[in-house]
Amino acid sequence: MNKLKSYAQGQWHTATDGFKPCHHAINGQLIAQISSAGLDFSGMLDYAKSTGKPALAQMTFHERALMLKELALYLMSRKKEFYQLSAATGATKLDSWIDIDGGIGTLFVYSGKGRREMPDHHILLDGPPEHISKNGSFLAQHICTSLQGVAIHINAFNFPCWGMLEKLAPSLLAGVPAIVKPASDTAYLTELMFKAMIESGILPPGAVQLICGSTGNLLDLLSCQDVVAFTGSAYTGLYLKSKPNITKNAVRFTMEADSLNCSILTPDATPDTAEFDLYVKEVVKEMTVKSGQKCTAIRRAIVPAALTEAVAAAIQKELQKVVIGDPAHAGVQMGSLASQAQQTEVRERVAELRQSCDLLYGDPDHTEVTGGNDKEGAFISPILLLNSDPLNNHMAHDIEAFGPVSTLMPYDSLAEAAQLANLGQGSLVGSIFGQSDENVCELVNQTASFHGRMVLVNRDSAGESSGHGSPLPHLVHGGPGRAGGGEEMGGIRGVKHYMQRTAIQGSPTTLMKLTEKYMPKAKTIEPPQHPFKLHYEELQVGQSITTESREITLADIEQFAELSGDHFYAHMDEEAAARNPFFDGRVAHGYFLVSMAAGLFVYPEEGPVLANYGLDELRFTEPVYPGDLIRIQLTCKQKSYRRGKGYGEVRWDLQAINQDNEVVAAYDILTMVASNTEPFEE
Repeated sequence: MNKLKSYAQGQWHTATDGFKPCHHAINGQLIAQISSAGLDFSGMLDYAKSTGKPALAQMTFHERALMLKELALYLMSRKKEFYQLSAATGATKLDSWIDIDGGIGTLFVYSGKGRREMPDHHILLDGPPEHISKNGSFLAQHICTSLQGVAIHINAFNFPCWGMLEKLAPSLLAGVPAIVKPASDTAYLTELMFKAMIESGILPPGAVQLICGSTGNLLDLLSCQDVVAFTGSAYTGLYLKSKPNITKNAVRFTMEADSLNCSILTPDATPDTAEFDLYVKEVVKEMTVKSGQKCTAIRRAIVPAALTEAVAAAIQKELQKVVIGDPAHAGVQMGSLASQAQQTEVRERVAELRQSCDLLYGDPDHTEVTGGNDKEGAFISPILLLNSDPLNNHMAHDIEAFGPVSTLMPYDSLAEAAQLANLGQGSLVGSIFGQSDENVCELVNQTASFHGRMVLVNRDSAGESSGHGSPLPHLVHGGPGRAGGGEEMGGIRGVKHYMQRTAIQGSPTTLMKLTEKYMPKAKTIEPPQHPFKLHYEELQVGQSITTESREITLADIEQFAELSGDHFYAHMDEEAAARNPFFDGRVAHGYFLVSMAAGLFVYPEEGPVLANYGLDELRFTEPVYPGDLIRIQLTCKQKSYRRGKGYGEVRWDLQAINQDNEVVAAYDILTMVASNTEPFEE
């Protein structure tokens, strides 16, 4: 019998006692045994901090991002074996795709965002500098630095691969080592993928460890630099979060708990509309994909009272087409629950819900199964309930059956629909189906504060919609209240959960040195030659040149107007411009200043600068009149190397200054600059 192994302190560990069984979800056979007995949890924390943390700390954000990409590519090469074992969890091919490919895809997304949105550095800036002194000699900047502890990832049974990878991606990108604890029922699939990760040799020693079984006293050993990221039931999450050591040391605890997510159909979405059909399809999909075992599934279907009968009939018609059984059999669309324990729990929750709800479809105690049966396997029928008085009967707002179960709830007004949605007391996701933007906007305004994510679907967006129940790595996954009050993913927001935000105060030059970004009024450096003649490695943040001045003439303004076609009155009509409260007469075009500035600072001959690919934060701060003398100060502001590409991105601070030393325009210029150590990759 397969005894699941833990991976601790760089070695695989097999327990000798304390085993609990893991059963095949389709046929009920014993598939593995799980125990963490004998693990040295204190030693695991020490190993992560003494070995894993220093190794990750030596890497920049970009190096970690490339590591995630390499890991994703390796896991993709081995996904066939993951799919084969995933079937034992009761998953169909579609269910496995969400879990396996979805998890690997999260690594790809974080790799890309890490290289695009984070610096090739160890410090992440949070916002612009804060000007806190009169003359600018004392400046402040918020920064984010990696926590010095360990991330404890406690995952749920429903997504044994995705649940692990969606937490690992931001944690490793932040530079924080992780200890992964999968749920026991499906830990055998997590263990298989984790083994592949270790065999790849891509992650540095100590970056990841695995606990198959109980966490023992691990949570009692954590410090203020550690993080717990939990996914699972609200009851378990609250129990763990309230542990004395977690409270005493203010250990960060982000919880993503199962919630009673809702989907609302607007009154305009009548049976003859595309939105009605889309709604029915979505409810059925969320009931049957992963056999309803998704923390984001639609538990409450909130529909206009006048449409309730039509919606119920349409959903039942579609559910009758769903083939339930062993995913190995052709035509099977819905597999089983993850375990017979889950089967029992869902049946118990349905029995509770039926105290205040009518059963419209399904039999919780018997399921017609293709290639199996609901005695040996963990199968259950889709269950559709009706709560006829959801404003007064609150049981369906309080009890979640974590399976293919959804409850219809009628409403008479949009205000009532919003009230019903909010009775869930906080959800991971809510969705609204309707063509009337007025109805949709009113519902969002009244319900958004109760949801971590909201999906608005109509005929225009449906073709590319990711759907109600699909968390994306770009977007926040979490929610208030019952949903746990935490957040995961959300792009770089998820990385910041594993970092400390600190306000740094000091001289602009000191802050420039710390952040590797030019700060206003920092001391500049004179480059050895024109900066556009320097390769990426030769450029230093703070290198700066000031050009000669150019006089702006009336002829310049008129010629630019003819060339551009911009004859706005403030540029062409002296009297009309003088009536404008911002001007004293005709002024130069702002975009002429941008073009003219390039003529002053650009080095024209071929050199390391490959391209200008944009301007950021362009502001015209003072009017420019004929006769003004304009000079340009160009400063190397920030650098970010594109590893393996042969070039780096260089951001330049540009200020256009007049004869009275007033800044009349300011912006950032973005360029690609060739390396002198690595050939350019076309």
